[in-house]
Amino acid sequence: MERNKIDIILREEFIVKRRRVTEPIVAIARNRKEQQSIVEALDLLPMNELIKAEDCVVITPNWVKAQPPNTAAVVGPETLRELIQYVKKKNPKRIVVATGSGGDETSNVFKGIGYDVVINEENVEFIDLNYGPYAKLFLGHEIIKETEINQLINEMDVLISFTQLKYHEEATISASIKNIALGWPPAEIHGFPKKTLGIHEDLHGFIVAMTKKIPTDISIISVDKAMIGTGPSDGKAINTEGLVIAATDAVAADAVGGRLLGFLPQAVQYIYKLYRDGIGEADPRNITMKGVTLEDAEKIFSVAAYGQEVVLDKDNKIKEIHGNQ
Repeated sequence: MERNKIDIILREEFIVKRRRVTEPIVAIARNRKEQQSIVEALDLLPMNELIKAEDCVVITPNWVKAQPPNTAAVVGPETLRELIQYVKKKNPKRIVVATGSGGDETSNVFKGIGYDVVINEENVEFIDLNYGPYAKLFLGHEIIKETEINQLINEMDVLISFTQLKYHEEATISASIKNIALGWPPAEIHGFPKKTLGIHEDLHGFIVAMTKKIPTDISIISVDKAMIGTGPSDGKAINTEGLVIAATDAVAADAVGGRLLGFLPQAVQYIYKLYRDGIGEADPRNITMKGVTLEDAEKIFSVAAYGQEVVLDKDNKIKEIHGNQ
């Protein structure tokens, strides 16, 4: 009976939960040092509205596999430290680093890459989302109608997604949205790499269902080390030397990240579906852009990736949501 009460509370809460800031703001920064780019991008967002004193702030980093950050598979430990220190300045009552690796046991990534040192030295909590204690999240997805999920979901006030920009062999791109949608389901139940119960039978649909239930308040996409060719762990790493995207809207953040990879919103099924369903903004005409221009960001990325400028948005004109043909 007690568990049923938890389930009902969770379901009602996440049907009505909204992001702290609903205006779609995307900030792009580029400092040669990635840590400073994080600070510069976040400073362009309304951070006093996004994080308040006494909040429980959860940071979900991309720890897909125990591969070094220079492979673009995972976020950098020192950049994670910078983010933790930035959040501390907002005086939250609790900071939790929480994620569940899909490619390895989270503990292997935690210790193998050096995140354990950062988290211990910064004196913040760590929770492996691959394990309980659990609450139940009702998704309404065609295949996975509900899933167990760590009870931290009922305790957090602010969710930050911190990830790399990557191509993905099934999701098309991997950025802030997928980082939450695949980082939160527990591998203890869904298996490694979280395919046992059918997530990958309709991956885009599952990502949409998860995103509707777990809104991200702050999206941070590092393009400092991005992955092209394929992904999320076996592609080619490229170095843009400090390019970072931060946003109040995960759909807007990923729509901008997708443009760096050459994709308009409709090319990424889950982005377009979330946009059409009113969950976030993907039309650049309706996004408040700050910092480095989208055209310049595309130039920086494409030169690093391909050795020449390959851009969607040029001549100081941003292409609309649909393409030319």
